[in-house]
Amino acid sequence: MISAGDIKKGTCIRMDSQLWVCIDFQHVKPGKGNTVMRTKLKNVVDGRVLDRTFLVGFKLEDVRIERRPYQYLYEDTSGKIFMNQETYEQVPIAADLVMGGEYMKESDIVEVVTDTTDGTVLYAEMPVKTNLRVTHSEPGVKGDTATNSTKPAELETGAKIRVPLFINEGDLIQVDTRDGSYINRVKE
Repeated sequence: MISAGDIKKGTCIRMDSQLWVCIDFQHVKPGKGNTVMRTKLKNVVDGRVLDRTFLVGFKLEDVRIERRPYQYLYEDTSGKIFMNQETYEQVPIAADLVMGGEYMKESDIVEVVTDTTDGTVLYAEMPVKTNLRVTHSEPGVKGDTATNSTKPAELETGAKIRVPLFINEGDLIQVDTRDGSYINRVKE
């Protein structure tokens, strides 16, 4: 059990018989009344985000989690297969438990979060930024760059995103795996 005042980003708690990870928190001390913790919690299983306020002394059931680097190998009928970088053990993880999985290519390193009490995999998370090659994109029209115009592009993983007009097929770009937004072009 932990106090609500000890919640930080990345803290995993069990609430309403489900696992929740804190993605944001704010310690609030109003002029009158008790100090509270405003938290933004993300459900580990279905990805729902919930805003919840706790009194600082409120006790919560914490879940001990472990974060380890795993390498993505391939995909088969049992899910996406990952290899533990330390023990070389191969583990299948369902595709819906991989955050940013549509931007993942073979041999990418992801962070896999497991529950230490029973060893179950909670989710896998891609790094925030990844470099991907553009495999298909319509050519941009010269002179259309006065505004922030974008065009659709397909990446080597099959994901489709919007990129600026100056991006061409074969370019290496950096993508934000949280929302699929274009960050910048990468020099080779």
